[in-house]
Amino acid sequence: MKTMKKQIMTAPKTIVFQEVAIPEVGLGQVLLKIKRIGICGSDIHVYHGQHPYVTYPLTQGHEVSGQIVALGEGVTNLNVGQKVTVEPQVVCGKCYPCRTGRYNLCESLKVMGFQTTGTASEFFVADAEKITPFPDHVTYDEGAMIEPLAVTVHAAKRTGDVAGKKIVVMGAGPIGILLIQTLKAFGAAEIIATDISDFRLDLAKKSGADYVFNTKNVDFGKALTDSFGPDKADIIYDCAGNDITMNQAITNARKGSTIILVAVFASMANVDLAKLNDSELDLNTSMMYRHEDYLEAIRIIEEGKVSLEPLMSKHFAFEDYQQAYEFIDNNRESTMKVLIDVDPEA
Repeated sequence: MKTMKKQIMTAPKTIVFQEVAIPEVGLGQVLLKIKRIGICGSDIHVYHGQHPYVTYPLTQGHEVSGQIVALGEGVTNLNVGQKVTVEPQVVCGKCYPCRTGRYNLCESLKVMGFQTTGTASEFFVADAEKITPFPDHVTYDEGAMIEPLAVTVHAAKRTGDVAGKKIVVMGAGPIGILLIQTLKAFGAAEIIATDISDFRLDLAKKSGADYVFNTKNVDFGKALTDSFGPDKADIIYDCAGNDITMNQAITNARKGSTIILVAVFASMANVDLAKLNDSELDLNTSMMYRHEDYLEAIRIIEEGKVSLEPLMSKHFAFEDYQQAYEFIDNNRESTMKVLIDVDPEA
């Protein structure tokens, strides 16, 4: 019996590895050799025992790249040797959102690495319908970042065409900076980025933001009108997800404009809905992605419209998964994307 290593988080801040059998490929499935796994903010919540929708033990890994090494019966649209990523949503296909094409909102949605087994193992079996190939010249490092880029593609499209628009992105973490690049790729005219970290704002500036402001030191409303004039912003995206940023957005948005919540609030929000109503603001949200967002993410990578490498903070060996989390905890402000090298030779 051929075996592989599999990551298991048995409890918060406790990661072990088990030697298990390499899974067999079933009908309509593919076997992947996993190459890279990215760690995201939600994974960090799981590590600290702060994610409300997981139970332990669990195997993580939803930002992933790999190579097809075997095809199950009936799989004709994929080939052994292809570079691929995995779309990690597990959906029912029967509820109203699924039936109407919005399966990212499935009533019983499960996500690999959270409510079902993730990809953090040397090999992984997935349904062929969840596999998206990417070109050979795209690296496995970049391939592991297609998932978070798809998040920002979906968010960018939540208000329709952003071409020519003046936009604010609040929060310059990995998603905020990917969103800045995505909006520019889609033709946004000017972008303000805000954060309370000068390090992250410097990276936002290098990633295409026209103006950056540290809102610990600068009044957001004044910065907005100084940059965009009295008409302010067409759209404000909140990628920080806290009462302060959302209230800044509501208080300073142009009347009748749009706010998109991209971040996940960690607790119950306390925001000024009276002002939201008085300004007739459209408060919209964005939840994950669909297959078309993956294809669009790959397209803008291929066209060189986004730069992913500057967001790659550090690599860790597969066996050093726990050290990766410890590094993130000790370098919160300066860490963007940490990658796990499941196959270091790739």
